[in-house]
Amino acid sequence: MSEASRASLKQLSENIGSVFLGKPESIQFTLVTLLAEGHLLIEDVPGIGKTLLAKALAKSLDCAFHRIQFTPDLLPSDLTGTSVYHQQSSEFVFRPGPIFTNIVLADEINRATPRTQSALLEAMSDQQVSVDGKTLPLAAPFMVVATQNPFEFEGTYPLPENQMDRFAMRLRIGYPARADEKAILTQHRAGEPVDKLVPIMRKEDLIDHQMKVRQVAFEESLADYLLQIVEATRSRDDVYLGVGTRGALSFYRCTQAYAYLQGRSYVIPDDIKKLAIPVLGHRVVTKTLSKGGFREDAGDTVVREIVEQTPVPV
Repeated sequence: MSEASRASLKQLSENIGSVFLGKPESIQFTLVTLLAEGHLLIEDVPGIGKTLLAKALAKSLDCAFHRIQFTPDLLPSDLTGTSVYHQQSSEFVFRPGPIFTNIVLADEINRATPRTQSALLEAMSDQQVSVDGKTLPLAAPFMVVATQNPFEFEGTYPLPENQMDRFAMRLRIGYPARADEKAILTQHRAGEPVDKLVPIMRKEDLIDHQMKVRQVAFEESLADYLLQIVEATRSRDDVYLGVGTRGALSFYRCTQAYAYLQGRSYVIPDDIKKLAIPVLGHRVVTKTLSKGGFREDAGDTVVREIVEQTPVPV
């Protein structure tokens, strides 16, 4: 990686960190997902900065951005768009919905019905939308940043398995340390800090970074190590649903992105270990549900045990 590329990514991280205080790892994982051309699910209790992180990312990029507040009455056409009859031309004209942008903030995604949630599936998988018998491509780059509250909260719907699998990574933020929370209080005296952020990376530069991530070297022995971890999720007695091939591909690409963000042109075993839980944990469905209010918390435990038991290649 060139010094200019390294500096631009550092500046992007610092710009987000100037308003999203005390959580550098959360910012790091967000940028990994962005560089890996994936989608991010931020899952945690209300009021700890899920939406703030997503808005800070969007504000820091010179990309088109739409925020969609998911509610029980939101319809699929409210996302994808709809055809409106034009009297002068006597024909229907398609009006694109907010999904036609670069960065989509799907706020409180699990407050919408499963039917509306599923409207995102094609866009997240194939970067296209099918409406009225036509397939319309979405612009590059394209990223969905979704936030959700614990599914046991009133008025929420658990995301279906196939949609969870579309998210490259799931992120948990957690409460800030007392010193960071005090700084947040001080920072908000004069208004909302995120509104003052300015874009610091062009769309073309972001796409260039994403293309360079694909060139990060991945030794064959490490690819086998990665697949050993993936395959182990499918053979445990306490697992109902293991990680599929889509999850393995996300794991591979996110690991490349993490190495690239560290300034390396090659992947090492620690990269795989670091990303195993955020990339695979939400894809593992266990036979025993957790009691923490989060969807399949036990999946993280399964992945952690597998990583600890899988021998690292020399």
